[in-house]
Amino acid sequence: MTQAWLFTSESVAAGHPDKLCDAISDAIVDACLALDPKAKVAVETLVKGREDRSHIVLAGEVKLAAGIDAPDYIAIARKTAAAIGYTSHGIGMDATSEDLCEVTELITSQSAHINRGVVQSIDDQGAGDQGLMFGYACDETEAYPEHQGRWMPLAIALSQALTRQVSKLGLDGTLPWARPDAKSQVTLMHGDDGQPMYADNVVIAVQHKDMIAEHGSEEAEQAFVREQVIEHVIRPVVPAALMTDKTTIHVNSTGRFADPGGPYADAGLTGRKIIVDTYGGRGRHGGGAFSGKDPTKVDRSAAYASRWAAKHVVAAGLSSECEIQLAYAIGVADPVSIRVDTFGTGKLDDEAIADLVDAHFSFKPGHIIRDLGLAAPIYGITAAGGHFGRQPNGQTFPWEKLNDDVISAFKAAL
Repeated sequence: MTQAWLFTSESVAAGHPDKLCDAISDAIVDACLALDPKAKVAVETLVKGREDRSHIVLAGEVKLAAGIDAPDYIAIARKTAAAIGYTSHGIGMDATSEDLCEVTELITSQSAHINRGVVQSIDDQGAGDQGLMFGYACDETEAYPEHQGRWMPLAIALSQALTRQVSKLGLDGTLPWARPDAKSQVTLMHGDDGQPMYADNVVIAVQHKDMIAEHGSEEAEQAFVREQVIEHVIRPVVPAALMTDKTTIHVNSTGRFADPGGPYADAGLTGRKIIVDTYGGRGRHGGGAFSGKDPTKVDRSAAYASRWAAKHVVAAGLSSECEIQLAYAIGVADPVSIRVDTFGTGKLDDEAIADLVDAHFSFKPGHIIRDLGLAAPIYGITAAGGHFGRQPNGQTFPWEKLNDDVISAFKAAL
């Protein structure tokens, strides 16, 4: 890059209808893996609210070991939606009420044709589907102490942090008027060295209760929401150094986002926020969603593994940016292709870095599941707030942990 440039990334909160669906699907994955670490799961969720009642539809395929009864999928869906905050029909859904929320379950057994390719030994276990996956890392977050260790594009790191903050403050009572449905967007101006200089735009949309009677007018209500969001959401998350007189803040830019919202305002589906889940558009995406899938589905596990490897490349100082592409054939253990691209930032050439990656990481599905401990109920927390570059509740995702021995080996190659 030889001139300043803008880049924008967005995120959505846990209560966004699509993220609600991701959370329900991943809660089912976790419930199945808790019963059977070798469970095969591919579950989709749809939500939609209507005036009389809301609807949750569960569809997909599950295979559990003989003798293990399936978990109560309907109860899981209700509990997950309620935990996110959907306990009132007036805001968009009351998942706790059988009268006001109907759950339809359409889950069958996994196809025998798929199962036969993924029940091999660890070394020979084939990919659960064909496809291509990308992992990405860069050093943009590392200039800001509050975001160090993420090795992520800064725009998506900030956008995801903003929506997590909205969700947290709505549930803990700091923003009692805030509803679960919210979105954020961050636009950063980058300098000719590629590093962020300042926030050009910060956008927040958050559903809220009707407060016109309380504040006296729509304008006063909007001013209150804006002031609260800036004070409690934006300032604690976006580094002060990025907020300049060039920064524009938009809060509920249509004027109001009052009840009802959530699934009443928009239908939701699993897997519609794949860019939100990953790198905000900075790294490429193979198109496969993560949520609702057990780790034999390489859409999920290989995306985690390629991120894991790319993060080691950047954290070791081999490059300031790294993207790794993997591709698989269904039922085949070894990837059909592996590609490393450092976009001209590598201190070694990409072929040499690829050799290092190949020497220290195995991308066979069975090895990924073993090395990252993926056959465990760890996925519910991933459903909102991003799958990469964060520590939910102080716990690091396995694919975000750096291996000191690998870092040392990579540094020794310089």
